[in-house]
Amino acid sequence: MTASTPFSILDLVPIAQGHSISQTLENSRQLAVHAEKLGYNRVWLAEHHGMRGVGSSATAVVLGHIGAATQKIRIGSGGIMLPNHSPLIIAEQFGTLAALFPDRVDLGLGRAPGTDMATARALRRNMQAGVEDYPNDVRTLQSYLGTPSAEQTILAVPGNDSHVPIWLLGSSLYSAQLAAQFGLPYSFASHFAPDALFDALNIYRSQFKPSAQLAQPYTMAGVMAVIADTDDEAKYLYTSLQQQFANLRRGANKPFARPVDDINAVCSPAELSMIEHTLQYAIVGSPETAHSQLARFIQNSQVDEVIFSFPIHDQKARLHSINLLADSKKMLKAS
Repeated sequence: MTASTPFSILDLVPIAQGHSISQTLENSRQLAVHAEKLGYNRVWLAEHHGMRGVGSSATAVVLGHIGAATQKIRIGSGGIMLPNHSPLIIAEQFGTLAALFPDRVDLGLGRAPGTDMATARALRRNMQAGVEDYPNDVRTLQSYLGTPSAEQTILAVPGNDSHVPIWLLGSSLYSAQLAAQFGLPYSFASHFAPDALFDALNIYRSQFKPSAQLAQPYTMAGVMAVIADTDDEAKYLYTSLQQQFANLRRGANKPFARPVDDINAVCSPAELSMIEHTLQYAIVGSPETAHSQLARFIQNSQVDEVIFSFPIHDQKARLHSINLLADSKKMLKAS
């Protein structure tokens, strides 16, 4: 199974310390072009708001940016936070993307705000109703992206008849159950919420009902990846991500930090323990180390696809890590 498992990329569009937004978006364009050349399956972007370290708040706009720079790699959201938006607006946005980039666009959906509560209130008029209406909003979105019925009075133009494939994303059992009930592909956020991974996958697979979009269950899981020529270099680059999670815990809204020589000098033992648990599935090390860690993750989870985030401050090191992961896939095929 590991030999044929597709590899994809979740680009969190990190605004690196000392970098401009313009440079950040150029980095994402370069990443997508590079990933396409290396044979990655898809590049997704995540909707976050008000975060000094993430530049993908206007997710559909940035998808247009990377779609125009590439030819065949799938592009999509991982995900759009549906309660933040009218389903009609999302259908129009992704219908437009599908018209610009035919047969390349995915629409991954989540139900979290993707931000702090004050910013969430600025995004939504009725926060609680947005979450409670999530299943109905998914169905409504499906109708807007599908073939309109004769009695349908509201049309998404562009959008209708685009049949953009919808994914459900989640970090809990709720989304697994809903994805199974609706017969949609399911992606679990194990890159930052590892605890429910296996329970969610089991529930999704056991409760799955075939749909017009999907005949059999299809699973994907998120993994952080920091791969370098040596284990020591990878651990050094990884300190940027450790600082980011420490800042999140502290409520410190900062750009994506430069790596440091001694993580113990900037993070407490309690913070590092929390980070180690949260990032327990992260792939960190040399290509040989990454191969071993990755093979174990795929074997244990039995996911159909793995989507990787590369939380690395330096763009050259980030692209090199993507190269090394592609080489690791070749090692999986040879093993």
